[in-house]
Amino acid sequence: MKVVNLKQAILQAWKERWSDYQWAINMKKFFPKGATWDILNLAEALLEQAMIGPSPNPLILSYLKYAISSQMVSYSSVLTAISKFDDFSRDLCVQALLDIMDMFCDRLSCHGKAEECIGLCRALLSALHWLLRCTAASAERLREGLEAGTPAAGEKQLAMCLQRLEKTLSSTKNRALLHIAKLEEASSWTAIEHCLLKLGEILANLSNPQLRSQAEQCGTLIRSIPTMLSVHSEQLHKTGFPTVHAVVLLEGTMNLTGETQPLVEQLMMVKRMQHIPTPLFVLEIWKACFVGLIESPEGTGELKWTAFTFLKIPQVLVKLKKYSHGDKDFTEDVSSAFEFLLKLTPLLDKADQRCNCDCTNFLLQECSKQGLLSEASTNNLMAKRKADREHAPQLKSDENANIQPNPGLILRAEPTVTNILKTMDADHSKSPEGLLGVLGHMLSGKSLDLLLAAAAATGKLKSFARKFINLNEFTTHRSEESTKAASVRALLFDISFLMLCHVAQTYGSEVILSESNTGGEVFFFETWMQTCMPEEGKILNPDHPCFRPDSTKVESLVALLNNSSEIKLVQMKWHEACLNISAAILEILNAWENGVLAFESIQKITDNIKGKVCSLAVCAVAWLVAHVRMLGLDEREKSLQMIRQLAGPLYSENTLQFYNERVVIMSSILEHMCADVLQQTATQIKFPSTGMDAMPYWNLLPPKRPIKEVLTDIFAKVLEKGWVDSRSIHIFDTLLHMGGVYWFCNNLIKELLKETRKEHTLRAVELLYSIFCLDMQQVTLVLLGHILPGLLTDSSKWHSLMDPPGTALAKLAVWCALSSYSSHKGQASSRQKKRQREDIEDYISLFPLDDMQPSKLMRLLSSNEEDANILSSPTDRSMSSSLSASQLHTVNMRDPLNRVLANLFLLISSILGSRTAGPHTQFVQWFMEDCVDCLEQGGRGSILQFMPFTTVSELVKVSAMSSPKVVLAITDLSLPLGRQVAAKAIAAL
Repeated sequence: MKVVNLKQAILQAWKERWSDYQWAINMKKFFPKGATWDILNLAEALLEQAMIGPSPNPLILSYLKYAISSQMVSYSSVLTAISKFDDFSRDLCVQALLDIMDMFCDRLSCHGKAEECIGLCRALLSALHWLLRCTAASAERLREGLEAGTPAAGEKQLAMCLQRLEKTLSSTKNRALLHIAKLEEASSWTAIEHCLLKLGEILANLSNPQLRSQAEQCGTLIRSIPTMLSVHSEQLHKTGFPTVHAVVLLEGTMNLTGETQPLVEQLMMVKRMQHIPTPLFVLEIWKACFVGLIESPEGTGELKWTAFTFLKIPQVLVKLKKYSHGDKDFTEDVSSAFEFLLKLTPLLDKADQRCNCDCTNFLLQECSKQGLLSEASTNNLMAKRKADREHAPQLKSDENANIQPNPGLILRAEPTVTNILKTMDADHSKSPEGLLGVLGHMLSGKSLDLLLAAAAATGKLKSFARKFINLNEFTTHRSEESTKAASVRALLFDISFLMLCHVAQTYGSEVILSESNTGGEVFFFETWMQTCMPEEGKILNPDHPCFRPDSTKVESLVALLNNSSEIKLVQMKWHEACLNISAAILEILNAWENGVLAFESIQKITDNIKGKVCSLAVCAVAWLVAHVRMLGLDEREKSLQMIRQLAGPLYSENTLQFYNERVVIMSSILEHMCADVLQQTATQIKFPSTGMDAMPYWNLLPPKRPIKEVLTDIFAKVLEKGWVDSRSIHIFDTLLHMGGVYWFCNNLIKELLKETRKEHTLRAVELLYSIFCLDMQQVTLVLLGHILPGLLTDSSKWHSLMDPPGTALAKLAVWCALSSYSSHKGQASSRQKKRQREDIEDYISLFPLDDMQPSKLMRLLSSNEEDANILSSPTDRSMSSSLSASQLHTVNMRDPLNRVLANLFLLISSILGSRTAGPHTQFVQWFMEDCVDCLEQGGRGSILQFMPFTTVSELVKVSAMSSPKVVLAITDLSLPLGRQVAAKAIAAL
């Protein structure tokens, strides 16, 4: 039906002076069902007729008000019609329009299709633009009126405009709809921003303070619309954050060589999830460093912690500074953190006593050097600590005066590392003696461990190791040489070999293997380490072909060891001797066991093996360790005796340079190699540990106790104490290795679900999250893919999901999911690479890709009884009940974590849509609340992209989740479909 006829009908009603309800009845007679009033543009037609004269037509306006009240016309059509009026000079018409807006602007709703809801968002945006233009016009007239001396009229209209603006914007629901509209129509939002600037300029000269403050308030509300999701309150009622403490301790104890960026991201994730204020966050990092220093075992452990605290953590803070919003703010926060730290006098005193120096002073200097503190703050803080130390007499005892403090040594070692790397870059063939002098200096005292710790903390250890691999390879290529050159070459080979073994045992073999040559050339040391070197969790086969090289070379080596008084150095191929020694030892062992060789001959042979180069002894013991594992109890004696013979130093005048220093490193290497086998065979071998530390954190589990008891005991102790110490971290790591990820995670979750006190469960969550950081990826897969679905689909377990343990588990699950999802694109850390990976196929069979073949999880779920949650518009109806943003972003579903998240959200959707409610429904609500609480924005890249769109309409039925901000947070607003879903859910609230 044409608009002309609609116009005629309105004119007829006016001529005959119909009342509003009479008009409505007659209109319905004139226009039979079919076309809706919005399609006929009724609201626009009524306004057009009402606004013809200088003042509005009251009768036609009454028809419009009746149409609005009786819902003949939608709010969006009325708002669109109003925003088309632009003659702001007609005061009475403008006031009439403002009155109409007043009827509904704070209670907008729409229960139609998704497109209609998006239409309401757009109409509200147009209306906001119209209101701002109207306000600007009124303010302009008021300014002109003031100049002319007639301010009253303009002031009244400006007040009305600002009142409507405030009423519209004070509703969170309206701001949420405007947020969606801004994403739909970026150009219209730009126009609003321009309008706001113009209005600000006009109102700046306004004399009425009440109107000016009202206008400023409206401006603030409009500017807050784009960022309405990123506002989080920080935790101010807590001062201790065990998660930050444990993450720092874990990194310092187990991952000194790790890159700083993943640690920075993990710490920022914890800060965001727990809403920790920056000063307390930095304070917690320092507290953990000091506790680590005090707890660290003597020797290498202590040096590692010193390097971590004084070299690595300042670098971490430099990167954290980039995440903060202003340099000045961050330096103030670091300064506040130090102010808090200085109040912890007993902690600082104990650290100073352990390190025999003023630790805080060293730290302040480093932070000042890195630009984390201003000079004034640094001096002020140093003075305060100096005054505090005056009251601690034990810090100034004479007996420690001669001991050089580690922090100073570590800070001096750092530039030395750079110099050594430069020296190692030179051509080795030109001055091998000079290079040997440098290496010899490195071996003295604790220099080597100092340099390695400094290199590890500053990310230079890999290039350090690479240089030594190149040096070791250089010594395998020999040319015509004198006796002196041969001894230098033997020493360079030996020292580089021992250093590399020591690095691999102290910092993990990944440091050496991770940067393998791209040219395809495989170096001797890398080959030997991968195939022949025993490591934790690596079982070697003593009969492997790598231990069975060329038999003629083996025979000549056996003859050389057995017959010579000592090995000749000239033209000696040390790498070949290292590869052949295992087969030679087997021959010698067989001869000894069969009585061909006497014990004296064995002593002579072992003296020959370790007499010139210690690396031969290391290679021999590496094979013997693998061999002993395969022997019966009564067959091991001679092999173990041979290890004893090789482990002790040779007391002879005729050894090469730096023999004692090399023996110290050799003993440490052999002790690490033999530890497992000696424990299994209950044997003791005395290693001459002169200067090197004993093995820290070794053999931590109590014998003859079930590991489940050990796990529950250690967790109970940690929970009671409220924080995780280094020893506990190592016990948890050992238990995780022994029991496997599922056993470890399942038993710890059972412990969490036993807790009944709220403060205990919250503490348990913080601690469990930090314990799970031992292997967050695998733990998350097990927790979200196996444990949670098991609890949510088995009604006999629902009672365990009651508050408080249920709330705690929901929080823990969200934290794990977010951490794993944000970091799983990066590389696993070195300590996680060692662990056996779960097979991706396990997750593919558990959660198949093919929708035609229902997954094991989805078969456990009853499908929705009704299909009421499918959106009602034609485009929505094609949307399957499991369509989620991740599918539209084409996320790789072959990734186990992505599949597990997608299936967990399908399960959540199913629970929300089912007719039976219970603790599991409540759990789902807590889970979603925590997702919203921890997320900045539910956009691309968040775990909520895996949630089916249909879940949104189910969630808003839960009272705690029925808020506009929640809907914005849980939907992916970067997608048109996401915006439609959000608009539909918010408009219906």
